[in-house]
Amino acid sequence: MSAVPVIAAVDGSEDSLRALDWALEAARRRVAPLRVVHVRQYAAWGQADILVAGPPDDSGDPVLDEVRDRLAGLPDLPTVEYVAVEGVPGAVLPELGADAQLLVLGSRGRGGFASLLLGSNSVAAARDTPCPVVVVPRPGREVHAEPPAEPGRRVVVGLHVDSPDDGVLGFAFAEASLLGARLQVIAAYPWPVQTWSAPGQLVPPPIDQVAVESETRVLAEGFLDPLRAQYPGVDAEAEALPGDAAGHLVALSAGADLVVVGRHRRRLLAPARMLGSVTQAVLLHAASPVAVVPSSPVEE
Repeated sequence: MSAVPVIAAVDGSEDSLRALDWALEAARRRVAPLRVVHVRQYAAWGQADILVAGPPDDSGDPVLDEVRDRLAGLPDLPTVEYVAVEGVPGAVLPELGADAQLLVLGSRGRGGFASLLLGSNSVAAARDTPCPVVVVPRPGREVHAEPPAEPGRRVVVGLHVDSPDDGVLGFAFAEASLLGARLQVIAAYPWPVQTWSAPGQLVPPPIDQVAVESETRVLAEGFLDPLRAQYPGVDAEAEALPGDAAGHLVALSAGADLVVVGRHRRRLLAPARMLGSVTQAVLLHAASPVAVVPSSPVEE
């Protein structure tokens, strides 16, 4: 049994209770303890940059009491710890994630506008937490896509063949192994490619799409081979698809157990943490839970 917990962030909303259920199953799969956290937010006039979080206090919290009642009597319940802290959730949750295998939360909490697809706390957690973050969406998101060719459980992961991230791929393989799921690895390449030949004139370049697709697939297979050896029970298939990576990942989220994406890597001219455009689009529109995995450290 691992002593490192899976954290479920709750606030009493239906979104957070769905995240709790997902986190509970994740803890069971990992044979890990479950830590249920309620961050009681300061008033709007609080100075979050000065006082980020208060001391833990799990007494007299109605949100945690509701969770206790919800989990009471469930079979195969892992060790559960209940933690209440005061502070700003967008700042506190990433700090708590430094001591976790996984942080799980809903796409929206109690606050914000009803029309929002993704709450600010979910964005902050996905952007700043040191551990992988799973964001569980509300049910009913419409994704227009063809049904999967093969039935059964499925994990989808995006692969950028020009700058692959071992941490993201490794997480996807590990999750597929725990779930007993097939792994779809999506390597998107830009197409159609156009170049300027004269002012206001675009012409297609002399590039063979079949060759580009074949090269993309070959590169993807090379990145997958070491992980296939590490996880021999995972059926991993690389697909090279033209066009928008986010669009492909969102379409394939229909019926998937999980979509895995990487967090935007820090660059010299953009050293702050951020979410890449593909990651943001997938978080906003995917029909399945989305795991945002921190980038592996760049080797000097």
